[in-house]
Amino acid sequence: MSLLEVIALTGADARAAERGGADRIEVVADMAADGLTPDPDLVAAIRDATSLPMRVMLRANAGFRTTGAELDRLRRAAAGLADAGADGFVLGFLDSSGHIDAAATGKLAADAAPLPWTFHRALDHAADPVQAWRAVRDLGGRLDTVLTAGSARGVDAGVEVLVRRAAGDPAAAAMIMAGGGLRRKHVAVLAAAGVTAFHVGTAVRPDGDWDAPVDPALVREWRTLVAAAAG
Repeated sequence: MSLLEVIALTGADARAAERGGADRIEVVADMAADGLTPDPDLVAAIRDATSLPMRVMLRANAGFRTTGAELDRLRRAAAGLADAGADGFVLGFLDSSGHIDAAATGKLAADAAPLPWTFHRALDHAADPVQAWRAVRDLGGRLDTVLTAGSARGVDAGVEVLVRRAAGDPAAAAMIMAGGGLRRKHVAVLAAAGVTAFHVGTAVRPDGDWDAPVDPALVREWRTLVAAAAG
């Protein structure tokens, strides 16, 4: 079964995503920083606007590292965001050497329990992506999705990595959600390798502009494309 996740910044985005047939939304704030933790009031408003499953970003800065103070704030925030309507979370950190920070990630994931979570594109920025992929797979818990482009430069540069990773391991294919500059031409190639989950943001906004609202017609086009390719 295929999955289309759409980034929602507002209640209007969430309603448009649902009208267009999205399966899930990711709620973030501040796309100028590539997505940070939103305010609980925004999450509650979006929860009122849609019945779609909603994963909420837990990230305090524009990079992929976190400080002890930031991590403490995020750990406290998780409970409030769950109360506001989050069905799951999006998180993940690198350490100062560019490796997966399993300690910080594990602490935050434990606080997010029992809700499921996605490891986000910090993976694509790791010093050793192959080792990082193994480390992410070992995190366990309720991790069920890894959002990845296969490259820090986006899906155009990383699509072959994703294809190899998915085609060589059905369990990996089941966890991969392709996103980060995803284009329509990538969907069939990735689906043929076993990827069934896809993540879009600017692709469902007029002119690819974050300041434009999600367009349900564009979501519907992507939903049809993903369904046809992933079956």
